[in-house]
Amino acid sequence: MNKMVLWKKIFIKVLALGSAFEGGRAGPVPLSNIHEGAEVVTYQLGDTSYLANAKAPHDILTITSPEHNNHHAAGIIKTLTVIIASKAIVTAHYLNAIISSYLANDDVFSTEFLCSVYITSSAANARIHADALKYLSSVGAEIIYIDSSVFKSHSGRVIPVYHNSTKFLAPGPYTAVMSKDKVSLLDTYRLYPDTYRDFVTGMYPSNDGSGSFMPLQSMSSGLWAPLIPVPSRIQAWGDPRPLAGKRVAVKDIFDVKGLQTSAGSQAWIETTPLANRTAPAIQRLVDLGAVLVGKQKLAQFASGANPWDWTDGQAPFNPRGDGYLTCAASTSGGACSIAAYDWLDAAIGSDTGVSIRRPAALTGTFGNRPSQGMITLEGMLAQNWAQDTAGVLGRNPTEWAKFAKAWYTPELHQPESITGLSPLSVQDTRAFPAQILYPDEQFPLVNSAAQEIVETVLSSIANALNMSVKHTNLSATLVNAPILSDKTDSLDRLLMATATLTYWSSHVAVADPLMTEWARRYEGRFPPVDPLWRKEWSQFNASIINQAAYDQALRDKRKGVDWFEKNVLPETPQSCSESLLICDIGTGGLPSFREKALNEGPNATFLGRIPDGAAIPCSMICPIFG
Repeated sequence: MNKMVLWKKIFIKVLALGSAFEGGRAGPVPLSNIHEGAEVVTYQLGDTSYLANAKAPHDILTITSPEHNNHHAAGIIKTLTVIIASKAIVTAHYLNAIISSYLANDDVFSTEFLCSVYITSSAANARIHADALKYLSSVGAEIIYIDSSVFKSHSGRVIPVYHNSTKFLAPGPYTAVMSKDKVSLLDTYRLYPDTYRDFVTGMYPSNDGSGSFMPLQSMSSGLWAPLIPVPSRIQAWGDPRPLAGKRVAVKDIFDVKGLQTSAGSQAWIETTPLANRTAPAIQRLVDLGAVLVGKQKLAQFASGANPWDWTDGQAPFNPRGDGYLTCAASTSGGACSIAAYDWLDAAIGSDTGVSIRRPAALTGTFGNRPSQGMITLEGMLAQNWAQDTAGVLGRNPTEWAKFAKAWYTPELHQPESITGLSPLSVQDTRAFPAQILYPDEQFPLVNSAAQEIVETVLSSIANALNMSVKHTNLSATLVNAPILSDKTDSLDRLLMATATLTYWSSHVAVADPLMTEWARRYEGRFPPVDPLWRKEWSQFNASIINQAAYDQALRDKRKGVDWFEKNVLPETPQSCSESLLICDIGTGGLPSFREKALNEGPNATFLGRIPDGAAIPCSMICPIFG
């Protein structure tokens, strides 16, 4: 019998599943809107949608008593809760505490998953008290399975099963498929609609042993929203890894095994295969216990394109204000999703110019651009090999900092041959800088109300951390410094070096391969790309931008970074930097809208503004100087 026919028989036999508390008593809750396929089962419990991985069951329980074989017809599906007790005597009070904890601390679990229950224990000589069985029946448990290797004696009200897998069976909600003498447990996910349209696709582990992932190609048609599969948090309880259970989304510029990397381009999708390896920086997150839930939108090829210049896709929506503010670029999907969804813990992005920090600022979230070379970017589509970085966005500053500290490791630092810089040395210190550098030419902000907030925050930081505030004119320092020679054109040359590094990297990594392959396939035609790239690629001049020019630009950048780290932000024996430099990310404290015309008045901004008297946007200090 083929798999499709089997699943059709399964769903014909589906009965009412789950239970709900009503006045202290449980009643059946029907499983509705069932959809079956060769790889997944989707259904609803009340108004909540779920997905179960039917292609690769997480585990199998074997019924040990022949009299319980055929306790359900083959193919019946039920919700199931796994409970791992830590006590030798499992009582009603103990189970109530566990289930109450599940309900209070997990958004995937619900009382409907108590339709069937599997109980095991880590304690020796464990037994189940009679009141525990009565309690489970009262909350809707139709079937109670117990681990026969743990509970040696039991009543006839339970079904003893044997868990013969060496794989750890985590507690929490599952979808169970019954057969004659076995119960298959399917990994189960709650499906959240991406109502702000920040994701390209949801994803979940294939569980086939290869480390690959499956895309969830489903959406809520009424909301125009992709559906994102989110696992239970309960299953990470007790996992000692630093990122255990953290739900993470990834900018669709990083490879994830089994998925397409779109880079925001339909042409790129058409001409490149599925990823056969997960980028090492992303694989580290998985190894640390994080769960990947989806890939997110970006401005095409990580550009700084405005929302009105997106050709192949629709720009993400910002949950702030009236919902029609921009998320900026290019890590727009990551920033807006973190601002919008409390079911998401972190979003991974890249920052070449301002691609994490500006979206973070516009969404009220926290985002970082680490020091150049902090983590390998193998498996990430490049925009500028010598300037690209990978960072993380979060809502809570403490959790955000813990995440970053766990993620970055010296073992994954980029080699100097890529960065062109001196070896990266990261101090493991909790000491703060001694002073705040305040570049006077970058302030005040256009919005006086925003400037008042800046002043208040700076005062609070200085007082709380015992830091002084040093006023400086950073632009004047940079313009007059003999960084590259005894002349005063060093800053201009460093800006040109940055442009050269970007143009050559993107030409070699993206433009040339795509144009060549598209021309081969379509009679010499130019690929369909955003206006920004169409202009840049069509005007590319290899006599000016080439490998030799790139190599010289890399040497110039090295000199600039060395000078800056010695003269502006020197390291101290106590902390990673003597000073904390405060910058405006280019808003002037004004809003920016996703519709072009709305930004043309005095009370909005096109972003990237350079204040009068400033030589460069303050946001570009980090990319240019390390």
